[in-house]
Amino acid sequence: MANILIIYSTTDGHTVEICRRIIEVLEQSGHHIKLVNVTEASYIDLAPFDKIVIGASIRYGKHSPQIVEFIAKHETMLDSKPNAFFSVNVVARKPQKNQPDTNPYVKKFLKRISWKPKLVKVFAGKLDYPRYTPFDRFMIRFIMWITKGPTDPTAVIEFTDWQQVEEFGRVIGEM
Repeated sequence: MANILIIYSTTDGHTVEICRRIIEVLEQSGHHIKLVNVTEASYIDLAPFDKIVIGASIRYGKHSPQIVEFIAKHETMLDSKPNAFFSVNVVARKPQKNQPDTNPYVKKFLKRISWKPKLVKVFAGKLDYPRYTPFDRFMIRFIMWITKGPTDPTAVIEFTDWQQVEEFGRVIGEM
């Protein structure tokens, strides 16, 4: 079985929830997984891992700069192994924007970096208005209003299709 590294960045914790579901699927197949926040990833030796997965959330239209830096620094190692990238964003709640080639954030991100992941996926995220700071709540509600999304400041809405997440985990296991 494979030794798999999953590196993630998360703003509100939902990306790590997705990572944990992927890990459940992979562990059922006997794989060994190490989950690492991107802030700690620079201390990890990537060489012993058979596969590397990177997951990143979006906030205000951008992935974490730390993810971009990590990818730039380790692109050669990433390219030498089976690898995958997934993005988590609320715009992917819309059927016409839930694929890597139709999601504006993923398209923009992949143009910005030179690394070409072997597998790319996008998952719809989660709105959790009560957890946001007043500024973030205001801004996200405004963005949702513009994009005809939910704006109730008390709403907690999970848009993630967990079956897609589990299927992604199975595909990673078979890479």
